[in-house]
Amino acid sequence: MSGQVRTVTGDVDPGSLGVTLGHEHLFTRPAERLQDGGDMVLDDEDRAVAELELFQRAGGGALVEVTTPEFGRDPLALRRISERSGVHVISTTGHASAEYWSGVIDVDAMTEDDLVAEMVTDLVTGMADTGVRSGIIKAGTSYEVVLAAEERVLRAAARAQRETGAPITTHTSAGTMAREQADILLDAGADPYHVCLGHLDRRLDFDTHRGLAEDGFFLGYDCVSKDWYEPDARRVEHIVRLFEAGLGDHICLSGDLARRSQLVSWGGGPGYTYIPWRLAPWLRRAGLGDDELRALMVDNPARLLTWGPRA
Repeated sequence: MSGQVRTVTGDVDPGSLGVTLGHEHLFTRPAERLQDGGDMVLDDEDRAVAELELFQRAGGGALVEVTTPEFGRDPLALRRISERSGVHVISTTGHASAEYWSGVIDVDAMTEDDLVAEMVTDLVTGMADTGVRSGIIKAGTSYEVVLAAEERVLRAAARAQRETGAPITTHTSAGTMAREQADILLDAGADPYHVCLGHLDRRLDFDTHRGLAEDGFFLGYDCVSKDWYEPDARRVEHIVRLFEAGLGDHICLSGDLARRSQLVSWGGGPGYTYIPWRLAPWLRRAGLGDDELRALMVDNPARLLTWGPRA
């Protein structure tokens, strides 16, 4: 498997991905307390296909679908959606944070060994007896704290990565605890060059981000278009500064669009086309050239998602 990317339809060459979004949701059925009046329920395969077809028209080729079991992951639906749209979909094993699994899956009762076994099975054999295999491991933490069960998930993710070579993506609550996540993963033996720390653009702290990138981690700037967290103007500024510091090859872009109101196929927006059609021209106006834009949208996510030790 080393040197390949594992998608819901099989293993593919990293060079075949094209423009890739690193942290999105296609199909979800979260617990009622998380549905927000239905806005957080994405349960229509036809609309998911339509959204991916729009993304494809914008040059899109692949998407990392980070829905975990507690949020309603459906491996068979993801495979059908990918096959119909022609867009590569990488699905997720692991768990996000206590906020999401509480009352749905008793992750708190699982040992680290239990979690490793679950992750490795999902990655190597298939999720929930479907034969559809996940291609990335997810772990996460709460706002301003790492709970004991969350640390176990992080450590299990590192162990599962060592056993399989799979990449890791994380959820930070409002961009907090990224350094703590990094330290736990490093202590547990994770390879930072195959780890993306998520939602860092919700707390744009340049010195912290520079330090994480210098340690080898990918920086998940994956709340693009969500100006209520941080305005995109500041995201653009930080991305340009990271390139100027020689660290542009450690950024992964996405939107983390998980609401009907955020997807064009549901009558909302901006949808998956925002990054290639709107953010990319903005970055070009800010001084990035073709090579830098390719790194952000194609090369960086391909390198993150490739299984095995870094080249």
